[in-house]
Amino acid sequence: MEDKGKNIEQAQQSCYLGWMSLQSQRVLDLKQALAQRRSHEGTADAAADDKKLRELTQKIIGDFKDYARKRADLSHRCSSSYYAPSWNTPLENALIWMGGCRPSSFFRLVYALCGSQTEIRVTQFLRNIDGYDASGSGGASLSDLTAEQLAKINVLHVKIIDEEEKMTKKVSSLQEDAADIPISTVAYAEEHVGEPNLAVDQALDKQEEAMATLLAEADNLRVYTLSKIIEVLAPMQAADFLLAGKKLHLSMHAWGALRDRRRRECIIDAADDAGGKEGK
Repeated sequence: MEDKGKNIEQAQQSCYLGWMSLQSQRVLDLKQALAQRRSHEGTADAAADDKKLRELTQKIIGDFKDYARKRADLSHRCSSSYYAPSWNTPLENALIWMGGCRPSSFFRLVYALCGSQTEIRVTQFLRNIDGYDASGSGGASLSDLTAEQLAKINVLHVKIIDEEEKMTKKVSSLQEDAADIPISTVAYAEEHVGEPNLAVDQALDKQEEAMATLLAEADNLRVYTLSKIIEVLAPMQAADFLLAGKKLHLSMHAWGALRDRRRRECIIDAADDAGGKEGK
């Protein structure tokens, strides 16, 4: 439900800001837990640390489920704002899918981390040949994914892409409905553009409800995908993956805000306006 004294969009934004604040806290939690686990690599304390990591990853999945539930509650009053949130930067809105990230992007993150960490391991190995000590980098990472883990992730990836495509077709159909009866015919028949119309309001209300349902389905798919990936990964791998995802989310918001400030500060010379040239 929306907060007392706030309109629906303010309540939605407040929910988002609370979520972002929690992400920042979870980054610190994950860093601390991973550092402790790595410091105990090869000792009797490693098993206890793995249990703590599992508990933390499950708590983070719970965070996501709770956030999805809050969004579902708020979206029934105004779902369209989630498809191009005013609290997002233009960069984030350009990349948005069904009110958030594509679930399939989680797999791209796994593959990217697997490749980059493998490259780091190879570099450390080559340095170690020349006497470089890489002992401080112990512990499982996504570069240690087994063939069985990769096979499970690949099967899940294919399944999630199929679900994404089904949902994309649903939202495409809703977007096309805006050009159908009664909205298009009323727009054509009205003497003055944008006059209030009961039939249009009812049609748009119905569309908002359908979009809210799709948003909830998309959030559920994101939660499901994240949960299933975590199940495949070892405790340190899962924590590493979640840490990377949260840092990416927070960084994209910060980078988008930075680019937005630069864009606003960029002055377009009147003489070059037609040619699209920019100056400062």
